[in-house]
Amino acid sequence: MILSNKDIKDYLESGKLAVSPLSEDTIRENGVDLRIGNEISRFLMSTKEIEIGNSAALETIYKKEQVTGPFVIHPNERMLIKIKERIRLPNDLVGFSNIRSTFARLGVSIPPTIVDAGFEGDLTILLIGGAVPIKVEPGTRFLHLVFGKTNSEVTVPYRGKYYSSSGVTGAKV
Repeated sequence: MILSNKDIKDYLESGKLAVSPLSEDTIRENGVDLRIGNEISRFLMSTKEIEIGNSAALETIYKKEQVTGPFVIHPNERMLIKIKERIRLPNDLVGFSNIRSTFARLGVSIPPTIVDAGFEGDLTILLIGGAVPIKVEPGTRFLHLVFGKTNSEVTVPYRGKYYSSSGVTGAKV
């Protein structure tokens, strides 16, 4: 079952679901719109192979940036974007994220991203640039998160390596 705006408000008011900060236009018909935060990590282009099990090597593929004003998403660029809102999902909700249609119509995309039941922290989303450069700024609504209710609470909520993450977070081993 997909939550309606009424269901989302009920979950928020009960404290089971948290989205902070919560803006007036965050809650939509059947999901929440989330905003670009103040941190990004741009992928550095390299032909050097990276060993997936080497955590030190994984850190060398990104250039982290604090963003306080407009920045450009270059054509076909891959970057990690921290979402402005911190979220906490209860053990009976799963989040399905997608890019807002305005960005999709400009050719910008994200891969399918699931937010597991029990997740808490800052979301980091992989963004893939379209065919033209696009200037955006922190605070722009760009992600739509739809909540699905599980038939029962998960017995083991998410407590993986990205649980309670803070800031833009790259790949972890």
